[in-house]
Amino acid sequence: MKADEQVDARKATIPGEEIASVLRGVKLLYATKGKKVIRLDLSSVKPDEATLQSLLVGPSGNLRAPALRVGSTLLIGFDAEMYSEVLLKTKG
Repeated sequence: MKADEQVDARKATIPGEEIASVLRGVKLLYATKGKKVIRLDLSSVKPDEATLQSLLVGPSGNLRAPALRVGSTLLIGFDAEMYSEVLLKTKG
């Protein structure tokens, strides 16, 4: 698998107030919260801003890392099973 674009989050931060730009075109959002993975179908559910902020913005006030966009799916945080599920589904 090859990345179309790779950005160093320490150098190119995305402040919390610009999170809407990250979500443009995203239909599925996967975000880790501790050991839990939260899956939101944004094409049918419209979460409020506070919910999105809690899932996407880290303690620094920037977009949580790692953040990976695969087509119209956005993965926030790291969970091996989540990555396997999404990446294998996308590949096949």
